[in-house]
Amino acid sequence: MQYYNLDDADTGLVVEIDGTVYDLGAADDPVDTFRELARVAAVSGTSVDRIGARLSESAEVLSPGVLEEDLDRPIAPDEVWAAGVTYEISETAREAESDRPDVYMDVYDSERPELFFKATASRTVGDGAAVGIRGDSTWDVPEPELGIVLFRGEIVGYTVGNDMSSRSIEGENPLYLPQAKVYDRCCAIGPGVTTAETVADPHDLRMEMSIERDGDRLYEDATTTANMKRSCEELVSYFCRHNAVPELAVLLTGTSLVPDDDFTLAEGDTISIDIDELGRITNSVTQV
Repeated sequence: MQYYNLDDADTGLVVEIDGTVYDLGAADDPVDTFRELARVAAVSGTSVDRIGARLSESAEVLSPGVLEEDLDRPIAPDEVWAAGVTYEISETAREAESDRPDVYMDVYDSERPELFFKATASRTVGDGAAVGIRGDSTWDVPEPELGIVLFRGEIVGYTVGNDMSSRSIEGENPLYLPQAKVYDRCCAIGPGVTTAETVADPHDLRMEMSIERDGDRLYEDATTTANMKRSCEELVSYFCRHNAVPELAVLLTGTSLVPDDDFTLAEGDTISIDIDELGRITNSVTQV
């Protein structure tokens, strides 16, 4: 089952079940956000999908076409965190951009993963909105990633994420990582939340990314989450260790799709990221 937010204030949380789309905000016991649904499931001691299916019985049926329109963020996470150098190509790329390559090699080979704070809800955007590149950066790239949706530290679903990054700033010094990663419109998530029960194996999902400029496709490539060195459960375990985790969070799991070193994003570019079973997010690029 997949959950969405429409860009429509009159519609509550939307769920797609076997091709039928329901407005859970119009159910007998209305639910307007994924957070509300997860809270109800937690209090009831059951799964999100059991509650969603129960509510759909009295919910309004919507046209499937509503999911082809602009979607809002599926959730407004309290925090977004991200993992780094979880794929070999990511480790290689970050070595290449830095004067201190051993830092990244050590993380890739170590027991402890790299985890860093990425965004607050106000810094995230959804499908159809613009992601940002910093005005003080000269080398900017998107990073398509599998996003783990967590409620009170437990995996409840997955989403598509874009961890926007300034490679020029991080390349100057690894200690500049927060500035390279955290800024306005630095993260996109969407198009929906696909529940953990629905995804057969998060470690075997095809991921694609394309970048277009003025009608020309500048970049296109694909990979699979099977190439990720660390498991979702391992990353979540480290995220929750000795950490007062927020109620609703997204943990991005790293990227293995990296454009060539001579490529940088520009205003007006269009980024499309697709992950099997989760869907596609498309975002334009603006300078912030």
